[in-house]
Amino acid sequence: MLAQVLAEIHVPRPGPGAARTRPEAVIADRAYATGVIRTELRRRRIRAVIPDKKDQIAARQRRGSRGGRPPAFDGQAYRGSNVVERYFALAKQWRGLATRYDKLAITYPQSTELVRQW
Repeated sequence: MLAQVLAEIHVPRPGPGAARTRPEAVIADRAYATGVIRTELRRRRIRAVIPDKKDQIAARQRRGSRGGRPPAFDGQAYRGSNVVERYFALAKQWRGLATRYDKLAITYPQSTELVRQW
């Protein structure tokens, strides 16, 4: 799914020029810290801001020098993802905003007829 999502990115430029199709970085949680995702992002030259899973860190430390180097992680950039997640959580709780059309009489044809009769 990641390849499809990345293929559909088109950010228009404010001035002349083609739309951007490659983001600078992808910020994700630990669930997306797989080798497949990191490899795809590296192939597209996109910086991955994904923290390592605890078991991956432990496995690397168990292997010692053969465990390899941990992937780069920008904690400052990852901290900013919290703002976006909180905004979506707030928007989901505001169901009245999303379902405002339900409060119109047009939505309920039977009720509009009853209102006319009264």
